[in-house]
Amino acid sequence: MADPPSITRLQELLGHSFSDPTLLECSLCHRSWTKDQSDGAEHPDNERLEFLGDAVLGLVITEKLYRSSASDEGRLTRARASLVRRETLARHARSLGLGEFVRLGRGEQASGGADKDSILADVLEAVIGAIYLDGGLPAASDFIGKLFVDDLERRAKDGELHAPQDPRTELQEALQAEARGTPEYELASSSGPDHAPTWIMEVRLGTELLGTGEGSSKQDAARSAARQALAGLSGTGQLAASSSPVSSAETE
Repeated sequence: MADPPSITRLQELLGHSFSDPTLLECSLCHRSWTKDQSDGAEHPDNERLEFLGDAVLGLVITEKLYRSSASDEGRLTRARASLVRRETLARHARSLGLGEFVRLGRGEQASGGADKDSILADVLEAVIGAIYLDGGLPAASDFIGKLFVDDLERRAKDGELHAPQDPRTELQEALQAEARGTPEYELASSSGPDHAPTWIMEVRLGTELLGTGEGSSKQDAARSAARQALAGLSGTGQLAASSSPVSSAETE
């Protein structure tokens, strides 16, 4: 567990003073850390708090988007998805310096787990779950609102949402708009240890290779491949004019 000064400093960074600091301590414990403990004591990991925090985050973001925009359900859903996706959560976790506080097993530490998007996103959700249990929905909503304020302002302006599609959806729509068919994703290879694999995915249109992507999950690798395919289509002028543009501000 973190020592008291570290926990105190983290509470200052979070802007929430815990009545029960053990909730915050638990939110920082990755399952790899708990498995490495050999003192015979019970050390819960943060996965239950992550489960709770994921639901709280979804509710709070949904309400804030609903209140700040008059857009339809489809655009609201896309905006919410962009705000709670792994990359966005990891970016906010880094802004708080959560990687410094997370408790990892020796293997995860050696493989750079403190800076992995998947671990950072999960820790942030666990912290949100801890804040919710400690201070209720108002405290969690206040924390999320401050952390996501810039994202929310950008996503909801004058009643219009500026939310990017999943690149796989955008690629499919672009190709179908040109009556070229539906892209297919194939696993090209995988490498690395079981606890931290790297996946390589390819996206093809028939026998044509459109793009290749790498990620810590098959989904991330597929999205990366779709982004490369979109960039290639745009660069060759093949991207349909009706496809949705994605600005640099929207591709965090």
